[in-house]
Amino acid sequence: MSAIEVSLGVEGLGKRYPGAEDGARAVNGVSFEVEEGKFYTLLGPSGCGKTTTLRCVAGLERTDSGTIYLGGTVVSSHQPNTFIRPDERDIGMVFQSYAIWPHMTVFDNVAFPLRGVSRSKRKMRRNEIPAHVMQALETVQLAAFADRPATKLSGGQQQRLALARALVRQPKLLLLDEPLSNLDASLRELMRTELRRLQRQVGVTTLYVTHDQSEALSMSNRVAVMENGKIVQEATPRQLYRRPATRFVATFVGRTNLLDATILGKGRGETLRLDTPAGVLEAICPTAIREHDQASLSIRPENLRLHAQEPSSGTANVLPGTIDYVLFLGESAEYHVSVGKQLLISRQHPDVELRRRQEIFVEFPTEHCIVVSDEHGTTPETQHEPDDESEARMDDSPLSALGSA
Repeated sequence: MSAIEVSLGVEGLGKRYPGAEDGARAVNGVSFEVEEGKFYTLLGPSGCGKTTTLRCVAGLERTDSGTIYLGGTVVSSHQPNTFIRPDERDIGMVFQSYAIWPHMTVFDNVAFPLRGVSRSKRKMRRNEIPAHVMQALETVQLAAFADRPATKLSGGQQQRLALARALVRQPKLLLLDEPLSNLDASLRELMRTELRRLQRQVGVTTLYVTHDQSEALSMSNRVAVMENGKIVQEATPRQLYRRPATRFVATFVGRTNLLDATILGKGRGETLRLDTPAGVLEAICPTAIREHDQASLSIRPENLRLHAQEPSSGTANVLPGTIDYVLFLGESAEYHVSVGKQLLISRQHPDVELRRRQEIFVEFPTEHCIVVSDEHGTTPETQHEPDDESEARMDDSPLSALGSA
Protein backbone atom coordinates (compact mmCIF):
# COMPACT_ATOMS: atom_id res chain seq x y z
CA MET A 1 0.00 0.00 0.00
CA SER A 2 1.27 3.46 -0.92
CA ALA A 3 2.15 5.99 1.74
CA ILE A 4 -0.59 8.34 2.89
CA GLU A 5 -0.67 11.49 0.75
CA VAL A 6 -1.61 14.84 2.27
CA SER A 7 -3.73 16.84 -0.16
CA LEU A 8 -4.12 19.97 2.00
CA GLY A 9 -1.82 21.21 4.73
CA VAL A 10 -2.34 24.27 6.95
CA GLU A 11 0.36 25.35 9.41
CA GLY A 12 0.08 28.18 11.96
CA LEU A 13 -2.59 30.04 10.03
CA GLY A 14 -3.37 33.52 11.37
CA LYS A 15 -5.79 36.18 10.18
CA ARG A 16 -6.72 39.47 11.84
CA TYR A 17 -9.31 41.83 10.45
CA PRO A 18 -8.73 45.60 10.59
CA GLY A 19 -10.41 47.18 13.60
CA ALA A 20 -10.37 44.04 15.74
CA GLU A 21 -10.14 45.01 19.40
CA ASP A 22 -7.07 44.19 21.49
CA GLY A 23 -5.37 42.49 18.58
CA ALA A 24 -8.02 39.74 18.49
CA ARG A 25 -7.60 37.35 15.57
CA ALA A 26 -10.36 35.75 13.53
CA VAL A 27 -7.98 32.80 13.07
CA ASN A 28 -5.18 32.22 15.55
CA GLY A 29 -2.54 29.55 14.88
CA VAL A 30 -4.74 27.00 13.09
CA SER A 31 -2.96 23.85 11.83
CA PHE A 32 -4.36 20.70 10.25
CA GLU A 33 -3.85 18.23 7.40
CA VAL A 34 -6.36 16.60 5.07
CA GLU A 35 -5.43 13.29 3.46
CA GLU A 36 -6.13 12.80 -0.22
CA GLY A 37 -9.72 11.78 -0.91
CA LYS A 38 -10.90 12.44 2.65
CA PHE A 39 -13.78 14.54 3.95
CA TYR A 40 -12.58 16.99 6.62
CA THR A 41 -14.93 19.32 8.51
CA LEU A 42 -14.36 22.55 10.40
CA LEU A 43 -17.15 22.71 12.99
CA GLY A 44 -17.99 25.57 15.31
CA PRO A 45 -20.41 28.37 16.22
CA SER A 46 -20.75 31.62 14.32
CA GLY A 47 -17.65 33.79 14.64
CA CYS A 48 -15.25 30.98 15.56
CA GLY A 49 -13.10 31.45 12.44
CA LYS A 50 -14.09 28.42 10.38
CA THR A 51 -15.29 30.30 7.28
CA THR A 52 -12.31 32.66 7.44
CA THR A 53 -10.03 29.61 7.48
CA LEU A 54 -11.77 28.20 4.41
CA ARG A 55 -11.56 31.55 2.60
CA CYS A 56 -7.82 31.68 3.34
CA VAL A 57 -7.43 28.20 1.86
CA ALA A 58 -9.37 29.35 -1.20
CA GLY A 59 -7.21 32.46 -1.58
CA LEU A 60 -10.18 34.78 -1.07
CA GLU A 61 -8.45 36.20 2.02
CA ARG A 62 -4.76 36.97 2.44
CA THR A 63 -3.31 35.50 5.62
CA ASP A 64 -1.31 37.40 8.23
CA SER A 65 0.80 34.38 9.16
CA GLY A 66 1.21 30.70 8.46
CA THR A 67 1.58 28.47 5.43
CA ILE A 68 -0.95 26.67 3.22
CA TYR A 69 0.03 23.70 1.05
CA LEU A 70 -2.10 22.24 -1.72
CA GLY A 71 -0.94 18.99 -3.29
CA GLY A 72 2.61 19.60 -2.04
CA THR A 73 2.73 23.14 -3.47
CA VAL A 74 2.90 26.20 -1.21
CA VAL A 75 -0.01 28.45 -2.18
CA SER A 76 0.28 30.93 0.71
CA SER A 77 3.24 31.72 2.95
CA HIS A 78 5.05 34.62 4.60
CA GLN A 79 8.51 33.03 4.76
CA PRO A 80 9.19 33.40 1.89
CA ASN A 81 6.34 35.64 0.80
CA THR A 82 4.11 33.58 -1.49
CA PHE A 83 0.53 34.04 -2.65
CA ILE A 84 -1.08 32.08 -5.46
CA ARG A 85 -4.32 33.54 -6.79
CA PRO A 86 -7.61 31.64 -6.26
CA ASP A 87 -7.98 30.79 -9.97
CA GLU A 88 -4.50 29.23 -9.92
CA ARG A 89 -5.11 26.99 -6.88
CA ASP A 90 -7.06 24.26 -8.70
CA ILE A 91 -9.99 24.27 -6.30
CA GLY A 92 -13.76 24.01 -6.60
CA MET A 93 -16.02 25.86 -4.19
CA VAL A 94 -19.71 25.73 -3.29
CA PHE A 95 -20.95 28.80 -1.41
CA GLN A 96 -23.76 28.98 1.11
CA SER A 97 -25.90 30.84 -1.45
CA TYR A 98 -24.84 28.45 -4.30
CA ALA A 99 -24.16 31.52 -6.53
CA ILE A 100 -26.12 30.02 -9.44
CA TRP A 101 -26.25 32.31 -12.50
CA PRO A 102 -29.99 32.88 -13.01
CA HIS A 103 -29.75 33.96 -16.66
CA MET A 104 -28.10 30.66 -17.70
CA THR A 105 -29.38 27.16 -18.23
CA VAL A 106 -28.23 24.27 -16.08
CA PHE A 107 -25.81 23.20 -18.85
CA ASP A 108 -24.32 26.69 -19.23
CA ASN A 109 -23.85 27.09 -15.48
CA VAL A 110 -21.69 23.97 -15.40
CA ALA A 111 -19.91 24.79 -18.67
CA PHE A 112 -18.91 28.30 -17.60
CA PRO A 113 -15.77 27.31 -15.63
CA LEU A 114 -14.54 25.29 -18.62
CA ARG A 115 -14.84 28.26 -20.95
CA GLY A 116 -12.87 30.57 -18.68
CA VAL A 117 -9.12 30.98 -18.58
CA SER A 118 -7.29 29.49 -15.59
CA ARG A 119 -3.55 29.15 -15.11
CA SER A 120 -4.04 26.01 -12.98
CA LYS A 121 -5.18 23.98 -16.01
CA ARG A 122 -5.19 24.33 -19.76
CA LYS A 123 -8.23 25.93 -21.37
CA MET A 124 -10.49 23.19 -22.69
CA ARG A 125 -11.22 23.00 -26.40
CA ARG A 126 -14.78 23.90 -27.36
CA ASN A 127 -15.64 20.43 -28.68
CA GLU A 128 -14.52 18.79 -25.42
CA ILE A 129 -16.84 20.82 -23.18
CA PRO A 130 -20.24 19.11 -23.78
CA ALA A 131 -19.01 15.64 -22.82
CA HIS A 132 -17.43 16.90 -19.59
CA VAL A 133 -20.51 18.93 -18.65
CA MET A 134 -22.90 16.04 -19.24
CA GLN A 135 -20.69 13.66 -17.30
CA ALA A 136 -20.70 16.08 -14.33
CA LEU A 137 -24.48 16.46 -14.56
CA GLU A 138 -24.92 12.68 -14.69
CA THR A 139 -22.81 12.35 -11.55
CA VAL A 140 -25.22 14.63 -9.65
CA GLN A 141 -28.28 13.17 -11.43
CA LEU A 142 -29.18 16.36 -13.28
CA ALA A 143 -28.50 15.30 -16.89
CA ALA A 144 -32.22 15.37 -17.70
CA PHE A 145 -32.37 19.04 -16.66
CA ALA A 146 -29.48 20.29 -18.83
CA ASP A 147 -31.66 22.66 -20.91
CA ARG A 148 -33.76 23.93 -18.00
CA PRO A 149 -33.28 27.50 -16.71
CA ALA A 150 -31.32 27.35 -13.46
CA THR A 151 -34.02 29.32 -11.65
CA LYS A 152 -36.55 26.55 -12.34
CA LEU A 153 -34.70 24.04 -10.15
CA SER A 154 -35.68 23.15 -6.59
CA GLY A 155 -33.40 24.02 -3.68
CA GLY A 156 -31.90 20.54 -3.59
CA GLN A 157 -31.35 20.55 -7.35
CA GLN A 158 -29.64 23.96 -7.19
CA GLN A 159 -27.33 22.60 -4.51
CA ARG A 160 -26.40 19.69 -6.80
CA LEU A 161 -25.94 22.07 -9.72
CA ALA A 162 -23.50 24.16 -7.68
CA LEU A 163 -21.65 20.96 -6.82
CA ALA A 164 -21.47 19.88 -10.48
CA ARG A 165 -20.09 23.29 -11.44
CA ALA A 166 -17.42 23.01 -8.72
CA LEU A 167 -16.41 19.49 -9.80
CA VAL A 168 -16.46 19.80 -13.58
CA ARG A 169 -12.86 21.06 -13.74
CA GLN A 170 -11.74 18.09 -11.62
CA PRO A 171 -10.14 20.19 -8.84
CA LYS A 172 -7.58 18.92 -6.37
CA LEU A 173 -9.67 20.29 -3.51
CA LEU A 174 -13.40 20.90 -2.99
CA LEU A 175 -14.39 23.64 -0.53
CA LEU A 176 -17.94 23.66 0.86
CA ASP A 177 -19.11 26.63 2.94
CA GLU A 178 -22.32 25.62 4.77
CA PRO A 179 -23.92 24.46 1.50
CA LEU A 180 -27.00 22.91 3.16
CA SER A 181 -27.97 25.74 5.50
CA ASN A 182 -30.57 27.22 3.10
CA LEU A 183 -32.51 23.95 2.76
CA ASP A 184 -35.45 22.92 4.92
CA ALA A 185 -34.86 20.27 7.59
CA SER A 186 -36.09 17.21 5.66
CA LEU A 187 -34.26 18.15 2.46
CA ARG A 188 -31.12 19.00 4.41
CA GLU A 189 -31.07 15.49 5.88
CA LEU A 190 -31.58 13.94 2.44
CA MET A 191 -28.85 16.06 0.83
CA ARG A 192 -26.43 15.20 3.64
CA THR A 193 -26.50 11.58 2.51
CA GLU A 194 -26.43 12.52 -1.16
CA LEU A 195 -23.48 14.88 -0.79
CA ARG A 196 -21.41 12.30 1.10
CA ARG A 197 -22.25 9.66 -1.52
CA LEU A 198 -21.13 11.96 -4.31
CA GLN A 199 -17.92 12.88 -2.53
CA ARG A 200 -17.01 9.21 -2.08
CA GLN A 201 -17.96 8.38 -5.65
CA VAL A 202 -15.85 11.18 -7.10
CA GLY A 203 -13.04 10.81 -4.54
CA VAL A 204 -12.20 14.50 -4.28
CA THR A 205 -10.49 15.81 -1.15
CA THR A 206 -13.07 17.96 0.65
CA LEU A 207 -12.91 20.73 3.25
CA TYR A 208 -16.36 21.37 4.69
CA VAL A 209 -17.48 24.20 6.99
CA THR A 210 -20.59 23.96 9.15
CA HIS A 211 -22.10 24.88 12.52
CA ASP A 212 -24.39 21.82 12.36
CA GLN A 213 -23.13 18.95 14.54
CA SER A 214 -25.28 16.36 12.73
CA GLU A 215 -23.71 17.27 9.39
CA ALA A 216 -20.21 17.09 10.80
CA LEU A 217 -20.67 13.76 12.59
CA SER A 218 -22.51 12.00 9.77
CA MET A 219 -20.39 13.09 6.80
CA SER A 220 -16.78 13.47 7.93
CA ASN A 221 -13.67 11.32 8.18
CA ARG A 222 -12.27 13.83 10.66
CA VAL A 223 -13.72 16.86 12.43
CA ALA A 224 -11.93 19.88 13.88
CA VAL A 225 -13.95 21.83 16.45
CA MET A 226 -13.11 25.54 16.48
CA GLU A 227 -13.59 28.09 19.26
CA ASN A 228 -12.37 31.70 19.26
CA GLY A 229 -10.20 31.25 16.19
CA LYS A 230 -8.49 28.04 17.37
CA ILE A 231 -8.95 24.32 16.90
CA VAL A 232 -9.76 22.95 20.37
CA GLN A 233 -10.13 19.29 19.36
CA GLU A 234 -9.59 17.26 16.20
CA ALA A 235 -10.74 13.64 16.01
CA THR A 236 -12.92 11.16 14.17
CA PRO A 237 -16.66 11.78 14.63
CA ARG A 238 -17.00 8.82 16.99
CA GLN A 239 -14.05 9.89 19.14
CA LEU A 240 -15.29 13.46 19.24
CA TYR A 241 -18.73 12.43 20.46
CA ARG A 242 -17.56 9.82 22.95
CA ARG A 243 -14.47 11.58 24.30
CA PRO A 244 -14.88 15.40 24.22
CA ALA A 245 -11.65 17.06 25.34
CA THR A 246 -13.15 20.24 26.85
CA ARG A 247 -16.41 21.49 28.36
CA PHE A 248 -17.05 23.49 25.19
CA VAL A 249 -16.74 20.43 22.94
CA ALA A 250 -18.90 18.33 25.29
CA THR A 251 -21.74 20.85 25.16
CA PHE A 252 -21.38 21.90 21.52
CA VAL A 253 -21.15 18.47 19.90
CA GLY A 254 -24.51 16.82 20.55
CA ARG A 255 -26.57 17.01 23.73
CA THR A 256 -25.13 16.00 27.06
CA ASN A 257 -25.71 16.17 30.80
CA LEU A 258 -22.78 18.15 32.20
CA LEU A 259 -22.31 18.07 35.96
CA ASP A 260 -19.78 20.11 37.94
CA ALA A 261 -17.56 17.70 39.88
CA THR A 262 -14.95 17.75 42.62
CA ILE A 263 -12.57 14.81 42.90
CA LEU A 264 -12.98 13.13 46.32
CA GLY A 265 -10.54 10.24 46.06
CA LYS A 266 -10.18 6.60 45.15
CA GLY A 267 -13.22 4.60 44.07
CA ARG A 268 -13.65 0.99 42.98
CA GLY A 269 -11.14 -0.41 40.51
CA GLU A 270 -9.70 2.30 38.28
CA THR A 271 -12.37 4.84 39.17
CA LEU A 272 -12.28 7.95 41.33
CA ARG A 273 -15.15 9.25 43.46
CA LEU A 274 -16.67 12.57 42.39
CA ASP A 275 -18.90 14.92 44.33
CA THR A 276 -21.59 16.29 41.98
CA PRO A 277 -24.89 18.17 42.49
CA ALA A 278 -26.67 14.87 41.75
CA GLY A 279 -24.70 12.97 44.41
CA VAL A 280 -21.45 11.02 44.72
CA LEU A 281 -20.54 9.14 41.53
CA GLU A 282 -17.59 7.07 40.34
CA ALA A 283 -15.85 7.48 37.00
CA ILE A 284 -12.54 6.89 35.26
CA CYS A 285 -10.76 10.24 35.20
CA PRO A 286 -7.97 11.83 33.14
CA THR A 287 -4.65 10.37 34.27
CA ALA A 288 -3.23 13.68 35.53
CA ILE A 289 -6.22 14.64 37.67
CA ARG A 290 -5.81 14.65 41.46
CA GLU A 291 -7.90 14.77 44.64
CA HIS A 292 -9.74 18.10 45.18
CA ASP A 293 -9.37 19.06 41.49
CA GLN A 294 -12.39 20.55 39.74
CA ALA A 295 -13.74 18.92 36.60
CA SER A 296 -16.98 18.16 34.74
CA LEU A 297 -18.77 14.87 34.32
CA SER A 298 -20.48 14.35 30.95
CA ILE A 299 -23.03 11.65 30.21
CA ARG A 300 -25.15 11.58 27.06
CA PRO A 301 -28.97 11.36 27.45
CA GLU A 302 -29.11 8.01 25.63
CA ASN A 303 -26.65 6.52 28.15
CA LEU A 304 -28.53 7.54 31.28
CA ARG A 305 -30.59 4.54 32.46
CA LEU A 306 -33.88 4.82 34.30
CA HIS A 307 -35.22 2.06 36.56
CA ALA A 308 -38.68 1.82 38.07
CA GLN A 309 -37.27 -0.56 40.72
CA GLU A 310 -33.94 -0.27 42.50
CA PRO A 311 -31.24 -2.34 40.72
CA SER A 312 -29.20 -4.96 42.54
CA SER A 313 -26.84 -3.72 45.23
CA GLY A 314 -23.79 -4.45 43.06
CA THR A 315 -24.80 -1.90 40.42
CA ALA A 316 -22.57 1.18 40.55
CA ASN A 317 -23.66 4.81 40.28
CA VAL A 318 -27.36 4.46 41.11
CA LEU A 319 -29.12 7.48 42.64
CA PRO A 320 -32.80 8.14 43.44
CA GLY A 321 -34.64 10.64 41.28
CA THR A 322 -38.05 12.01 40.30
CA ILE A 323 -39.45 12.49 36.82
CA ASP A 324 -40.36 16.16 36.19
CA TYR A 325 -41.42 16.04 32.54
CA VAL A 326 -42.05 13.48 29.81
CA LEU A 327 -41.74 14.41 26.12
CA PHE A 328 -42.86 11.76 23.62
CA LEU A 329 -40.87 12.30 20.40
CA GLY A 330 -42.02 9.34 18.33
CA GLU A 331 -38.73 7.54 17.84
CA SER A 332 -37.84 8.11 21.48
CA ALA A 333 -39.17 9.41 24.79
CA GLU A 334 -37.32 12.18 26.59
CA TYR A 335 -37.43 12.30 30.38
CA HIS A 336 -36.42 15.31 32.47
CA VAL A 337 -35.36 13.91 35.83
CA SER A 338 -34.40 15.62 39.09
CA VAL A 339 -31.54 13.84 40.85
CA GLY A 340 -30.34 15.60 43.98
CA LYS A 341 -29.87 19.23 42.93
CA GLN A 342 -29.32 18.39 39.25
CA LEU A 343 -31.86 18.30 36.42
CA LEU A 344 -30.91 15.60 33.91
CA ILE A 345 -32.21 14.55 30.50
CA SER A 346 -32.59 10.88 29.60
CA ARG A 347 -33.58 9.54 26.18
CA GLN A 348 -35.34 6.16 26.23
CA HIS A 349 -37.01 3.78 23.80
CA PRO A 350 -40.63 4.88 23.14
CA ASP A 351 -41.91 1.62 24.67
CA VAL A 352 -40.56 2.73 28.08
CA GLU A 353 -43.50 4.15 30.04
CA LEU A 354 -42.74 6.19 33.14
CA ARG A 355 -45.00 8.88 34.58
CA ARG A 356 -44.51 12.47 35.63
CA ARG A 357 -43.71 12.78 39.37
CA GLN A 358 -42.83 9.07 39.51
CA GLU A 359 -39.95 8.24 41.84
CA ILE A 360 -37.33 6.17 40.07
CA PHE A 361 -33.68 5.14 40.23
CA VAL A 362 -31.16 6.66 37.82
CA GLU A 363 -28.07 4.70 36.76
CA PHE A 364 -24.94 6.44 35.49
CA PRO A 365 -23.04 3.56 33.77
CA THR A 366 -19.36 3.93 34.60
CA GLU A 367 -18.26 3.26 31.01
CA HIS A 368 -20.37 6.21 29.82
CA CYS A 369 -19.32 8.68 32.53
CA ILE A 370 -16.73 10.90 30.84
CA VAL A 371 -14.76 13.27 33.07
CA VAL A 372 -13.68 16.41 31.24
CA SER A 373 -11.06 18.89 32.47
CA ASP A 374 -9.92 21.83 30.36
CA GLU A 375 -6.55 21.49 32.12
CA HIS A 376 -6.07 17.71 32.19
CA GLY A 377 -8.06 16.48 29.18
CA THR A 378 -10.65 13.72 29.19
CA THR A 379 -11.26 10.15 30.33
CA PRO A 380 -8.83 7.89 28.43
CA GLU A 381 -10.04 5.14 26.15
CA THR A 382 -10.55 1.88 28.02
CA GLN A 383 -11.22 -0.36 25.06
CA HIS A 384 -10.83 -0.47 21.29
CA GLU A 385 -13.60 1.32 19.48
CA PRO A 386 -14.65 1.12 15.82
CA ASP A 387 -12.49 3.22 13.54
CA ASP A 388 -14.40 5.83 11.52
CA GLU A 389 -11.53 5.92 9.06
CA SER A 390 -11.43 2.19 8.36
CA GLU A 391 -13.01 2.49 4.91
CA ALA A 392 -10.78 1.16 2.15
CA ARG A 393 -8.59 3.71 0.46
CA MET A 394 -9.70 4.34 -3.12
CA ASP A 395 -7.41 2.81 -5.74
CA ASP A 396 -8.72 4.99 -8.55
CA SER A 397 -7.36 8.49 -8.86
CA PRO A 398 -9.52 11.32 -7.50
CA LEU A 399 -12.35 12.43 -9.76
CA SER A 400 -12.18 9.21 -11.80
CA ALA A 401 -15.97 9.31 -11.98
CA LEU A 402 -15.73 12.45 -14.11
CA GLY A 403 -13.17 11.01 -16.52
CA SER A 404 -9.74 12.36 -17.36
CA ALA A 405 -9.07 15.97 -18.09
